[in-house]
Amino acid sequence: MTSSRAPRIGIVVTDAYADEDPDYDTPLLLPALADRGADAAAVVWHDAALDPASFDLLMIRSPWDYPERPADFAAWLDRAEHATRVVNAPATMRWNLDKAYLGDLERAGVRVVPTTYATTASAAADAIGALGTVGAVDRVVVKPAVSAGARDTGLFAASDPAALALACRIIGRGDVAMIQPEILELSEGREKALYVIGGEFTHAIAKGALLAPGGGFRGGVYRENPVPVDATAGERTFAAEVLRAVQQVTGGDLPLYARVDTVHSARYGLCLLEVELIEPALNLHVAPHVTGILADAILRVLA
Repeated sequence: MTSSRAPRIGIVVTDAYADEDPDYDTPLLLPALADRGADAAAVVWHDAALDPASFDLLMIRSPWDYPERPADFAAWLDRAEHATRVVNAPATMRWNLDKAYLGDLERAGVRVVPTTYATTASAAADAIGALGTVGAVDRVVVKPAVSAGARDTGLFAASDPAALALACRIIGRGDVAMIQPEILELSEGREKALYVIGGEFTHAIAKGALLAPGGGFRGGVYRENPVPVDATAGERTFAAEVLRAVQQVTGGDLPLYARVDTVHSARYGLCLLEVELIEPALNLHVAPHVTGILADAILRVLA
């Protein structure tokens, strides 16, 4: 920016969070931006009084209720994009909204967890049945293609009718059901989230196992337990390869921020679970050195 005034930055949030899943990032990010001379404020995406044009930049941070009203969020994103600069890029976020993007990345050479995308009950039944055959897996994961926070995601024995019932509920409301084999290492809590901000690896987090066998969450609620962990050179390289594939597939710029969820599977190798480019929790409260890195990266967007 060439203007002498402080850049006005909106950090996009929502107005209510579950007690067990608060937004830890925004309260740390706002003062870091203020310390660097920015006029930064948290803004609720569905606040009718919000004027996107009054900001030089809107950064999507924690609008975690958008899966409950996806059409509203898509319409808001359209308005915001036409009024000001939004990060990550709205086109990239739209692509990332539907987990069918994993198929795009797989075709681009990224190893992902094997997935069947079912649009009918019979297709879901066939996929679950195929995974439950002798020599395959004992348990399956069922989840919607459009979701966040593991909503409507379940881990079931392949023979459990509840697996197909969940798939049918997902399909019945017009979504696509994703059917995957259980990754034993995930059930053992060995998922690792790799964070890339401004094109640089910043930190890695393990959050423990979330799904309870038979459906639902361990402990009854969605609760992450983020713990900083080391990332190997191979994992860092994998994260960079994933983001290069994202750019290849979308034709867009490198995302400002990304969370690359991975697992080392004895059966499948190092796999991508998700690449979250919309509103990932960055877990700044357990990686405080990243707060300044993120604030600097945001301001470089406006430089």
